[in-house]
Amino acid sequence: MVKAVVGANWGDEGKGKITDMLAREADIVIRFQGGANAGHTIVNNYGKFALHTLPSGVFYNHTTSIIGNGVALNIPVLMNEIKSITDRNVPMPKILVSDRAQIVMPYHVLFDQYEEERLGGKSFGSTKSGIAPFYSDKYAKIGFQVSELFDEELLKEKIEQVSEQKNVILEHLYHKPAIVPAELLETLHGYRDMVEPYVCDISAYLDEALKAGKNILLEGQLGTLKDPDHGIYPMVTSSSTLAAYGAIGAGIPPYEIKEIYTVCKAYSSAVGAGAFVSEIFGDEADELRRRGGDGGEYGATTGRPRRMGWFDCVASKYGCRMQGTTDVCFTVLDVLGYLDEIPVCTGYEIDGEVTTQFPVTAKLGKAKPVFTTLPGWKTDIRGIRNYEELPENCRRYVEFIEKQIGYPITLVSNGPARDDIIYRKSKLKSSK
Repeated sequence: MVKAVVGANWGDEGKGKITDMLAREADIVIRFQGGANAGHTIVNNYGKFALHTLPSGVFYNHTTSIIGNGVALNIPVLMNEIKSITDRNVPMPKILVSDRAQIVMPYHVLFDQYEEERLGGKSFGSTKSGIAPFYSDKYAKIGFQVSELFDEELLKEKIEQVSEQKNVILEHLYHKPAIVPAELLETLHGYRDMVEPYVCDISAYLDEALKAGKNILLEGQLGTLKDPDHGIYPMVTSSSTLAAYGAIGAGIPPYEIKEIYTVCKAYSSAVGAGAFVSEIFGDEADELRRRGGDGGEYGATTGRPRRMGWFDCVASKYGCRMQGTTDVCFTVLDVLGYLDEIPVCTGYEIDGEVTTQFPVTAKLGKAKPVFTTLPGWKTDIRGIRNYEELPENCRRYVEFIEKQIGYPITLVSNGPARDDIIYRKSKLKSSK
């Protein structure tokens, strides 16, 4: 059985907690795309952690954590991350790395920084982790697969060829120091030695696991609206954030993915540039940011303050549809307990007409939010484990949003801890 955990919106929806929770029943947890440019925050018995590359199942002794072929693998970052959790008394997890995963090169990180610097005020709000240059090279077929680290002649030749191309750009566009091939080769020898104990033919491993009836969990990074095809292009990430890509980024048949848990916040937040129709500003945003998440709404990787907004039914309905959602996980509901009334974005007004369909980016820039205001519940809901025990206005809020987006909300998170979760039987029919 394969389940996927993915985001409905701009990322930062609380996927780490949901993966951590579902990993109890999982044998294998796989990161299938993205790199160390976004993080998952997890609170458990060991403490509070921000993971960037490691799958969120690493805190269980029974799971195998896999870095899939679709991941942008920054080897030193992965090694530091393993050390950062074992230094805090987390038992050494079982980790496997796909021999087909590609490597974030030192120059990818530099090119990311140089390009953001060059663009100035027109930058993409990159985390400067090398992700766009990495994926550019992957699709230009000049990337380095993990397996290539173990073929010395191929490695030397490829480094010479790639350095020649990169150095033209470094010299003439960025006016920065050139790559020295011998130094790069030495760096990659270091990477090879670090990653060697973990390397595995992952698709063959997963084929055996599926035949043996193992439970597999796919963990996505960011959310639908950051997908390069279906998101708010060009203010997107560089790999597909959709559950469908899990089959490719892990190396399994698409028909094996049976359940897709799509995570939505009870309000909206976003890191980075791009259209965000239900965004709020000033004191209203500051208060929600301060109360939000566990310790406030700040990026797990960058520490940047997240942009805040009210729940967006238009974006979330679209996000759930593109993911192929079977179950919606509704997170941080407890945060809204301070409000007398809660606006919900139920439509976009574009050129005088109201729509509930999420438009292309050019039209999105003209969209104005249409809000419906619901009464708040003015109480702390943490500690409640039974849906029927939630205040009536709180249940109404959940059910109103469920009806608007058209997908069943089956999990409600009302606190940061692993057990702050309410299982709910939805009256909406799931596509399961």
